[in-house]
Amino acid sequence: MESQNKSNGFIILGYSGSPEIQGVFFVLFLTLYAMSLLGNALISTIVWLEPALHTPMCWFIANLSLVDLCYTSVTAPQMLVNIFSKDKAISFSRCAAQLYFLLSLGTTECFLLAAMAYDRFMAICNPLHYASIMRKDLCAWLVAGSWTSGMVLSLGQTSLIFALPFCEDNQINYFFCDIPPLLSLACGDTSINEITVFLAGLLITLIPALLILGSYIHISATILKIATAKGRQKAFSTCSSHLIVIILFYGSASTMYLRPRSSYVLENDKFIALLYSIITPALNPIIYSLRSKEINGALKRRVFSK
Repeated sequence: MESQNKSNGFIILGYSGSPEIQGVFFVLFLTLYAMSLLGNALISTIVWLEPALHTPMCWFIANLSLVDLCYTSVTAPQMLVNIFSKDKAISFSRCAAQLYFLLSLGTTECFLLAAMAYDRFMAICNPLHYASIMRKDLCAWLVAGSWTSGMVLSLGQTSLIFALPFCEDNQINYFFCDIPPLLSLACGDTSINEITVFLAGLLITLIPALLILGSYIHISATILKIATAKGRQKAFSTCSSHLIVIILFYGSASTMYLRPRSSYVLENDKFIALLYSIITPALNPIIYSLRSKEINGALKRRVFSK
């Protein structure tokens, strides 16, 4: 097929089923987006306002909430508009911007989760040195490094994808601009892009995953040495919410990016993409507010006591 004129942009098909099913998707997406906005904004605000929550763990949670708030806002508004809109077009520049911020925020979250694992490792395995090591300046550097890594690493990926020639068929069978559907529309040889996507995926997911795994191996060994069942339960409860978030985010993201292009099935993959793009960010505030006694208590004092 001929290469398309890049001024034409793309058509995002989303879900093109019956109007009744589209209505269900609209209500579902709107509910999840509202949950994500309200929950993540609430946690970030509570951590900012409550002096008792000015701890490294809560600082990381607040930044994770900020990432998730931005993450859903990259895709969800257009997904909602496209459900009932006849004009589902998106320009090349808007599509590139959407992909860049999607990758950037996703990468930032990967590194933030690793920083949170290190914080839990220090708190449980080295409690006597925790305060002297996890100082405000170190936490600030870890957070700044996570955001910077996301912005820098995603720029190369986005540039490589949009340097490709695209075929005449400009319909994206997806809910938003992402690497798998864009590679499927590209004309010519995309092997270099596939290799770089895989290598970047390894760098972005494997290195933080190994740091997280190493941290939790030491954490598990330390918890098992605690004499009382109550002590073990208390130590584990400080990590459980973090582990749930890691499983949800890493599981869905690695499924999408750490596999060859030949295994893409866009009709199925676009629903998997919903898990890491809108469902997980909506669930994270619920997970942390329920599992963190400090945040739960602060929410009750600030919100439910009025």
